[in-house]
Amino acid sequence: MTTANEIADKLAAEHSLTKSQGKALVDSVFKAIAEAAATGEEISLPGFGKFKVKATPAREGRNPSTGATIKIAAAKKLTFAPAKALKDSLNG
Repeated sequence: MTTANEIADKLAAEHSLTKSQGKALVDSVFKAIAEAAATGEEISLPGFGKFKVKATPAREGRNPSTGATIKIAAAKKLTFAPAKALKDSLNG
């Protein structure tokens, strides 16, 4: 697993930045993605993929321990669809 700090360290090393500058860049990217998602925008990163907000409707489910029917509220979810280039690199 790679962490945001490891990505920041790699950016800093590759671009002659301090570790704190690299961390600030990574944090800014994630903040921009989160802010765009919060407004319902689609975030497209060519060659990497797209982040989209999808709405899931309210539905009925079952409590696995009791089997009782429960109501699951409607929600919004952030999904990721990888770009073809990324999928191809993963699958050789």
